[in-house]
Amino acid sequence: MADGTNSVRPKIEYVIFDMDGLMIDSEKVYTDVTNEILSQYGKEMTWDMKAGMMGKPERQAAEHLLSFFPDIPLTLESYLAQRNALQDALWLTVQLLPGIRKFIHHLKAHKIPIAVATGSRRRNFELKAGHLGEVFDCFDRNVVCADDAQYGMRGKPAPDIFLVAAREMLGRDVGNVESCSAGQKTERVKGLIFEDSVLGMQAGKRAGMSVIWVPDANLLDVEYTGLEKADQILKSIEAFVPEDWGLPPYTS
Repeated sequence: MADGTNSVRPKIEYVIFDMDGLMIDSEKVYTDVTNEILSQYGKEMTWDMKAGMMGKPERQAAEHLLSFFPDIPLTLESYLAQRNALQDALWLTVQLLPGIRKFIHHLKAHKIPIAVATGSRRRNFELKAGHLGEVFDCFDRNVVCADDAQYGMRGKPAPDIFLVAAREMLGRDVGNVESCSAGQKTERVKGLIFEDSVLGMQAGKRAGMSVIWVPDANLLDVEYTGLEKADQILKSIEAFVPEDWGLPPYTS
């Protein structure tokens, strides 16, 4: 995979991570559970459908999925109830993706401010991350979830969640969605976002930050609307070179 179009990279001072499919291997759970439910009606979720769901809040993602199957007697509430019951049993076993443990510990050791901005609900975040404290404890509870209602956030590809993570969790003066001064724009440029979904990549760019996109290979063949392009595309976090972005290099 090649880099994006930006040849001059800013010096990064803080880093924000998506979670599902980026830090933890949860996307297979989503796919398997969804197809188990749909198989009752002789249906299956395709990658085009899944691409449109990734990064969306739970209900919006479910509505998007079910819009492809108007002929099956499955309500939104019934789908969510079945899905949550099946997923809850699997979240306790989900594992970190390659390179995450090393990278997060590296940033923590060098006192680089870090936060999580996830489209998961808070209760699901706790289920997914609770057994992975060796990594998620490094964030010192600097986590924003899709259902943190106090912030009035729209879902990705709106930039809201990344601006909230930078401002409320990390104390960066990045302004808000409605207003952004020249100084706040400069502060946004100091942020680096890691995402695996198209909507998340677009949200990060709309937040005025740099974005490393680490997509499932299937996403590279999916067409999407929007002019946003990632600043760098990687096959894995393992391929990330911190010093290319002004971050401390790994030590051997």
